Amino acid sequence: MTAKLENEYGVISIDHEVIARIAGYAAMECYGIVGMAAKNVRDGLVQLLKLESLTKGIKMKINANKISLGLHIIVEYGTNISAIADNIISTVTYTVEEYTGLAVEEVKIFVDGIRVDN
Repeated sequence: MTAKLENEYGVISIDHEVIARIAGYAAMECYGIVGMAAKNVRDGLVQLLKLESLTKGIKMKINANKISLGLHIIVEYGTNISAIADNIISTVTYTVEEYTGLAVEEVKIFVDGIRVDN
């Protein structure tokens, strides 16, 4: 699954892994997010992903060069989830559109866990 941009110089193909990594790094910069989450299918448990496997917590579809993203995140306890989600949506949308030149159709946020520090 790749996105294709066509200009006067030719065709540019952007792999979905690159787009997911851009979205993941943009989301990690937002306040209140601890990290991306991946659900273990066998156990149903959610785990916090390390930075190198960031893209496993991102589901993406490309339809007619419009990107739909679903981000599975873990947030910090005591933060406003609605404000965090709004911030992530605007930051990821802007960053992906700026770096790739493709339109972002939608960004869905799935809060899979809350981290509580002692």
